[in-house]
Amino acid sequence: MSSSSPLTIGVVGAGRVGAVLGAALDAAGHHVVAAAAVSAASRDRAARLLPHAAILPADEVARAADDLLLLAVPDDSLAAVVSGLATTGALHPGQIVAHTSGAHGLAVLGGLRGMALHPAMTFTGSPADLDRLPGIAWGVTTADRVFAARLVADLGGIPEWVAEDARPVYHAALAHGANHLVTLVNEAADLLRGTGIAEPSRILSPLLHAALDNALRLGDAALTGPVSRGDAGTVGKHLDHLPAESRPAYLALARRTADRAIASGRLRPQDAALLLDVLSRAAVGSPS
Repeated sequence: MSSSSPLTIGVVGAGRVGAVLGAALDAAGHHVVAAAAVSAASRDRAARLLPHAAILPADEVARAADDLLLLAVPDDSLAAVVSGLATTGALHPGQIVAHTSGAHGLAVLGGLRGMALHPAMTFTGSPADLDRLPGIAWGVTTADRVFAARLVADLGGIPEWVAEDARPVYHAALAHGANHLVTLVNEAADLLRGTGIAEPSRILSPLLHAALDNALRLGDAALTGPVSRGDAGTVGKHLDHLPAESRPAYLALARRTADRAIASGRLRPQDAALLLDVLSRAAVGSPS
C-alpha cells in the first residue's frame, strides 16, 4: 500500500505495458478507474488485469483520471494522442500526464505537467510481468522528481534520471541490448537447428546465461572466442559456411567485437591485422 494518498488514475493504451503497469498501481493502493482498450486483445488484457476499470474512449479516460493519466501507446503515436486529448479539452489542471516511451521526454507533452516514465523491462502483457517489476530501473525525465520518485517507489522500482536530450540514446541502448539479444539468440538457435540439433536451448541456455553474467560483471574482459584471439582462419570459415541471410549481422558484430577487443587490450593490433583483413574482404563481397 502506498504511504501517500491514493491516486485516481486512467490508462490510455491497455497493451502489454499499460495494462501491467495499471495492475501494479492498483496493487500499490491506487485506483485505476478507467482504461482505453481498442483491440480485442487489449480489451481481454484489461478484463484480466484491470477488472475494476471502466473501458472507455481515450478522452473519457482522461476526464476520469483526476490525478494521473498514464499514456502507454506506441512511440510514433504519442504526440498525436497528446494533441488529440488536449484538443478535446479532456485534460484538466492539477492532472499529471505520464507516458511510458523510452525514446521521448517531456517535449512530446507540449508543455503539460508530466513525466516520461519508462520501465527498463520487457513485457508480455501477462500477470507474470508483475513479478518482474520489483527492483527494476525506470528511466525518468521530469521536473517533479519528488512525485516521480514516489510513483516509482510504489511500483517497487528505482528511478534513473535521464536528461531530455539523452533519451534517444538511452532508449537505443536498451533496444540494442534487449531487442537485438532476442534476434541474436533466435538466429543462433536457427543455425543450430540447421546442423540437425533438435533442441538448441540445451546448448545455448548455459552458455548464454554465463556469457551475459560475465559481460555484466566484467565488461569487455568477459570476451572470449575466435575474434578476441584474432583467429582469422576460423572466422573466415564461419563466413564461408553461414547462410547468406546471416552473414551481414555476423560481419557487423564481428567487426564491432574486434574494435572493442583491440580498445580494451584483449587483442593486440598486430594480431588483429589478418582478422580485420578477412572481415573487410567479406564485407566487400556481402550483399547490401
